[in-house]
Amino acid sequence: MNETLLDVGEPGSGSLPPALPGVRGTTVERIVKHLREGILNSRYAPGQRLIEADLTRDLGVSRGPLREAFRRLSAEGLIETVPNRGALVRRLTRREALELFQIRIELEALGARLAATNMAERDIRSAFEAAIGPIWSEAPRLSQIAYLEENKRFHDAVIGASGNCQLVGIHRQLQLPLIMVHVSGALDAAVLAHSVAEHRQIAAAILAGDGSAADLEMRRHLERAFALVRDIRDGDFRTTP
Repeated sequence: MNETLLDVGEPGSGSLPPALPGVRGTTVERIVKHLREGILNSRYAPGQRLIEADLTRDLGVSRGPLREAFRRLSAEGLIETVPNRGALVRRLTRREALELFQIRIELEALGARLAATNMAERDIRSAFEAAIGPIWSEAPRLSQIAYLEENKRFHDAVIGASGNCQLVGIHRQLQLPLIMVHVSGALDAAVLAHSVAEHRQIAAAILAGDGSAADLEMRRHLERAFALVRDIRDGDFRTTP
């Protein structure tokens, strides 16, 4: 999970940011980061075409690196290539989203339980506490984009603290950002506040070293999110496989 992060600019930013001092990010890596953030932040909506001519112009890159970025994002499950249409932001069917969530519940419950058993390890505990710091803020969550970022950091931190490299790798393949983009329409202020409270309960159980409680709290949290996905209107999902 030691991935170097690049500045992707503010949501809605059109140009690719310059590489940070000391960071050897290739053009492809920077395009991937920019597009991934755009999908997470709903700048690129599910089902939207990613038009090569527009992106090469707006980002100031050539077609070669852009197509390689498309290939990598396709491997992550975030975009798909459709004959005669090109690259599109992947749009899940309801069944796909629910099946991914079912897998996620089991994996993250395991991750929370393992993380709790690792809290006696000073380095793991310190890294976990630093990563989840934003959940303790009492400020209301008024921005869906900011919440989605906070949510992803929290769940990634739990999985990272599990110490299980295979679990970390599998978790990355679940397209959590894409699922959450589909859910974002249901994230009103009350839902966000409840979710943050649940994050704190999960974190408290992990920090206390209580694996059983951490497992239970994570399951409750994700089962509630599963219900949100189940109840979202049909128009937010792709209707064909």
